[in-house]
Amino acid sequence: MDSLKIYYDEVGKTLTVWFDNPDQEYIAEETEDEVILIKNQVGTVIGFERLNYTPVNAANLHVELLRI
Repeated sequence: MDSLKIYYDEVGKTLTVWFDNPDQEYIAEETEDEVILIKNQVGTVIGFERLNYTPVNAANLHVELLRI
């Protein structure tokens, strides 16, 4: 999949980023840094969720894609 999906949940204070189809989610694994790795059935990370995320100014939240 060639798309990146980013969701910000203001109530739940989470930021979720998908690198692949969210329907492929099979397991979620929490790290020690309030980050949950979302994996597909073969164990490839297809997204992550940052817990307790609050942007400095949610009204002006924007996403910038940098290619290297």
